[in-house]
Amino acid sequence: MNLLVIILRHFGHGITDIDTGKILNISNGKLITTRVLSIIKGQNGNPGKIQGSINEQTEIGTINKNSIFGIYGKINDISKIKIDQNRAIDVATRNEINHGDATILCSVDGEEAKEYKIQIDKIYINNDYDNKSMLIKITDEKLLEKTGGIIQGMSGSPVLQNGKFIGAVTNVLINDSTRGYVVFGDLMIKEMRTSY
Repeated sequence: MNLLVIILRHFGHGITDIDTGKILNISNGKLITTRVLSIIKGQNGNPGKIQGSINEQTEIGTINKNSIFGIYGKINDISKIKIDQNRAIDVATRNEINHGDATILCSVDGEEAKEYKIQIDKIYINNDYDNKSMLIKITDEKLLEKTGGIIQGMSGSPVLQNGKFIGAVTNVLINDSTRGYVVFGDLMIKEMRTSY
């Protein structure tokens, strides 16, 4: 299956209630573009964040499902976002994923998304029950300089290996901002297929 990789915040984990931590029951909503305003760099014990704005931005689609594996919906007008539709890539099965080098695709400066180097340290091959399928470490010096590692707002950033989509960032480790979790792409596809 080919996938057109589009960076969406909360793609990879659901939207939760701030007080209870439970997934919110959302049956519909809107997808809108955002604008990055600033970066608060992460550090051990204090995850950073991307601060953005939805003011004067464009509605691009709808949401119809919120789950532990992310939000799902449909982009109604792809022409309203900057994306090359000729760059669709295959989704890897979890058996194709290897420990070692990979990349994360993210936009942390409001510009076009760029690939940054990461390392896959652990693969939880039998994990079908939550969004912590792989443990990664950010190794790219440019990304570390900008963000300090994984920060809030990077959730949903696609992870690529050997030219395939293998998953999306879901969580940062509070005690080590360079490390975090990624959900398997095949889990996301399975969840997507049950959304329609």
